[in-house]
Amino acid sequence: MTHLENIVKSKSPKWLNELSVDDKVDAMVRDAESNAEEDQKFEARVNLRNQADGLLHATKKTLAEAGDKVDDDERQKVQGAIDGLDEALKGEDSDAIEAKMNALSEASAGLAEKLYADADPGAAAAPGGDPGDSAPENDDNTVDAEFEEVKDEDKK
Repeated sequence: MTHLENIVKSKSPKWLNELSVDDKVDAMVRDAESNAEEDQKFEARVNLRNQADGLLHATKKTLAEAGDKVDDDERQKVQGAIDGLDEALKGEDSDAIEAKMNALSEASAGLAEKLYADADPGAAAAPGGDPGDSAPENDDNTVDAEFEEVKDEDKK
C-alpha cells in the first residue's frame, strides 16, 4: 500500500474506503468543485471580518493616541461608529459589516486629518503635495559638495 493510499484510507469516510484510489481522488475533486462557490463566499466573509477587525484596531489605537487633541463631539462620533462596527461583527451579515466599516472610515477621516495637520502643519497647508516632493529648506548645517570616486589601481 502506498503512502497516498494510507492517507486516503485513514482520513476519508467509510464509503470512500471501498473505492479505488483513482475513484477516491475523483470523488474528492468532485466534492471540492461542488463546494467551491460556498468556499469562496466563506473566504470573502473571513476577509471582510479581518478588514473590519484591522480597521477597528487602527481606529481605537489612533483615538487613544490622539488623547485630548480630539474634541468630545468628534470622539463620541468615532466611538459610536466603533461600537456600531463591534456590534455588526457579532452577527454574520456581511452587508451590515461593510456599511458599518464605511461609517467608521468616514467618522475617523476627520480624526486622521486633524492628527496629521497637528503633526505637520506645513503639509496641511499644501494639500495634494507629497512630503518628499518639497525642496529642502536651507539649513545652516547643510554643506553642498561635489565628489569624485577614485579607484586605487595599486590595490589590485
